[in-house]
Amino acid sequence: MMNLKTGIFSGSFNPIHIGHLALANYLCEFAGLDEVWFMVTPHNPLKEESSLLEDSKRLELVKLAIGDYPKFHASDFEFHLPRPSYTIQTLEQLKDKFPKRDFYLIIGADNWNLFSKWKDSEQIIKTTSILIYPRLGYPVNEELLPTNVKIVSAPLLTISSTFIREAIAQQKDIRYFLPLPVYDKIKQEHLY
Repeated sequence: MMNLKTGIFSGSFNPIHIGHLALANYLCEFAGLDEVWFMVTPHNPLKEESSLLEDSKRLELVKLAIGDYPKFHASDFEFHLPRPSYTIQTLEQLKDKFPKRDFYLIIGADNWNLFSKWKDSEQIIKTTSILIYPRLGYPVNEELLPTNVKIVSAPLLTISSTFIREAIAQQKDIRYFLPLPVYDKIKQEHLY
């Protein structure tokens, strides 16, 4: 039996929105992945803590967002790793724990342009397939990519979690930017 092709989509998901979901949906239905794991990252020392919901709440919103779509999985895997957690360590631990899966790292073109600054970036490229999704203003030269790094022609959705948080703070009705259960939860609990 073939190993499952599992996309690792890491992020703070603060909050998760339709842009994240549409991209992951595209990767499963059009780019050959069997599943996508939404890897909710614990608080990143490089991001300001104040605007970041607690880890468990962001995970809860991801679970609400993905509903019963069988190809999506909400993961708290990184919550249980030493901090700060680096992508290389996460990938090594995932491969040890789930040997029947082939992991694909999903990153935006903006992150690809900074990839050489990541801890052990060369090792990641050697050991893991990488899928780059387009981001406005971050061109990637396809001819210079290593063989296991591919650009996916996913639709470009320029929605950001920052935009969502700011809109909520301004009391805008942005129900169509979020899965309805997420929108309802944010309203009920006055998140952001």
